[in-house]
Amino acid sequence: MIMTLKKFGMTGLSSTISALILSTGILALVAMMVLPLPTFLLDTFFVSNILLSILVLMVALHTFKPLDFSSFPSLLLIATVLRLGLNVASTRIILGKGQEGSEAAGQVISAFGQFIIAGNYVVGIFVFVILVIINLVVITKGAGRVAEVSARFTLDAMPGKQMAIDADLNAGVLTNEEAKERREEVSREADFYGAMDGASKFVKGDAIAGILILAINIIGGLIIGVSQHNLDFGQAAETYILLSVGDGLVAQIPSLMLAIATAIIVTRVSSTQNMASHIGTQISLSRAWIPVSAVLLLMGLVPGMPNALFLVAAAVAGVAGFIMRRKELTAENKPDEMGENAEDELERKPDQIDLTDVTDNSPLSVQLGYGLIEMVDEDTGGPLVNRITSIRKQVSKSLGFVMPAVRVRDDMSLGANEYRVRVGQTIVGEDVIYPNCKMAIPGDETNIKISGIEVKDPSFNMDAIWIERHKESEAENNGYVVIEPESVLATHLSQIMYKFASELVGQDDVQKLLDNLSQTSPSLVESVVPKLVPLHTLTGILCELLKERVPISDLRKILEALANMSGQNLGVVEIAESLRPSLAGLLIQQIAPLNQALPVITLSSELEHMLISIANQSTDGSLLLDANLAQRLIKSISQTSEKSLADGKQAVLIVAPQIRRQLSVLLRNHIDDLFVFGFTELPDNRKINVIATISNDEDPKLEIKD
Repeated sequence: MIMTLKKFGMTGLSSTISALILSTGILALVAMMVLPLPTFLLDTFFVSNILLSILVLMVALHTFKPLDFSSFPSLLLIATVLRLGLNVASTRIILGKGQEGSEAAGQVISAFGQFIIAGNYVVGIFVFVILVIINLVVITKGAGRVAEVSARFTLDAMPGKQMAIDADLNAGVLTNEEAKERREEVSREADFYGAMDGASKFVKGDAIAGILILAINIIGGLIIGVSQHNLDFGQAAETYILLSVGDGLVAQIPSLMLAIATAIIVTRVSSTQNMASHIGTQISLSRAWIPVSAVLLLMGLVPGMPNALFLVAAAVAGVAGFIMRRKELTAENKPDEMGENAEDELERKPDQIDLTDVTDNSPLSVQLGYGLIEMVDEDTGGPLVNRITSIRKQVSKSLGFVMPAVRVRDDMSLGANEYRVRVGQTIVGEDVIYPNCKMAIPGDETNIKISGIEVKDPSFNMDAIWIERHKESEAENNGYVVIEPESVLATHLSQIMYKFASELVGQDDVQKLLDNLSQTSPSLVESVVPKLVPLHTLTGILCELLKERVPISDLRKILEALANMSGQNLGVVEIAESLRPSLAGLLIQQIAPLNQALPVITLSSELEHMLISIANQSTDGSLLLDANLAQRLIKSISQTSEKSLADGKQAVLIVAPQIRRQLSVLLRNHIDDLFVFGFTELPDNRKINVIATISNDEDPKLEIKD
């Protein structure tokens, strides 16, 4: 504990000292522009400015990705202000003491004026102008444009990146912590490139300021030298221009290095290597260096050329190409050697089997034949994984709990185009799809048949045809609905998720729902679970609701109802049935919008009374129907439901509450998409439209009502 406190104390002290140094330094920069500086301090700051610019350039060269140097925009601003502050201080000294000679403005400016431009101020002016052109026109302008485009593209790509993170989170690829870190990285990236877009303007403004300051120093120096110090125009020009150009070069060289650092940062591509290694790896191609060597050799044989230099350069390029070719051959042989070693390892241990080879704890999995692997291959743009993620998200929102991740894997025991869906270890769906074709489903008024593989749609058991992709337009013109192969599989998987939702939710999932609810209603959760209702009982109740697709998203309402039912000594099924009237509205609003009438199918009063009588006569309340009656009932309801679906509406069956559950169990085994409600479950604010009434006739004639 003491060590921890010491550690935090040292960290806090270090942060405080750093903040104090930075704030003091910025105040010193501002003071530098107002207060006169002695020449030795000016020399010290000039050297510090050069040190800082070289340091920034080296750090930029050794970063792996732009965000590794995310403080660069702030550092660039500080360096720019430092350099401009030095320009103001040096201008004050040049104009105030320039008549004393080249040493008046300090040793650094004198050295740049005397040594670098050899005391010739005309040469100095041209050198300065060339540096400004390189900095302003070439490097700064290009870096500014790249920063602007990068910022725009990064901001435009933010929604897509956020959606990709959400998709990976929903698919179980990322944990909550990893997704949070990824989101923060995306946000930092957008902030960084936005800041770099503005920081590039600092560099451009700095270069322009350098030109203006040079002009002010020269013009001001000439005026002061001639009018105040009675110097000849030539002598004043030589003295003040030499000092001004030296001062300009002292400032312009660090500015040029920072401009280069800016360009490196904004053009840097994220990788696992620094810039030197990155460039070196990508230009180390023997097929590039060998032609270079050949061209240089030909140029070296041309009369009049500096033959020796070209021949030496050709030899260097040839040797480099030869070395790179040997490295490439070595790299190509390594996988073969590894493969041989792996095969030897398998030969040495043929009887060893890992536990993962015989167990699969995935609650939901899709197995693909080898011909379907390209549908999930990210390198070839396989769309299936993204489609499955979207379905998981949709089903999760619909049912009210997070659908478990779907494990997609290949299975060599399947046919090339076969797929199989498992819930746990149980196979619940399988079919064949053709990834290079599309499924065409005929419409109601489609009379023209097209050639293809005739099949049944795995989701709705409708007649369908697998057609070649180039026939898509022909099929659509003839009234067919054309579906992508991944959509066929994804829709089938979606139906399986809904149908087996009760088997895909467990106690861990319910506990997560409770933990989430406890953030807003902690007292409710604490008072109901596990005091009134154990966790396993609550899980069983929710599973019963999910069997008929009743959403469990309003867990607060469920717990409140359970609290009111405490002490009634009801079973799981009875409790779930008692909860339905308060939750059925959540399901009904998914079937039909609130502003539309709900299409319903009813039973005739004679048939309904007969079913209630049969249920009452049974000891356990079940419906023991005559086979003919059950068949006629199922057939009539199925035909009516299919007709309603063909009209674009999903009808529900409304019956007496006494027989709702028994009738639902009977019909659910034959009609997957039919919902059975008791009339007490219909919300008071919903309008209904009775589209058919089922009677107990031998040859039932449905009473269709619009």
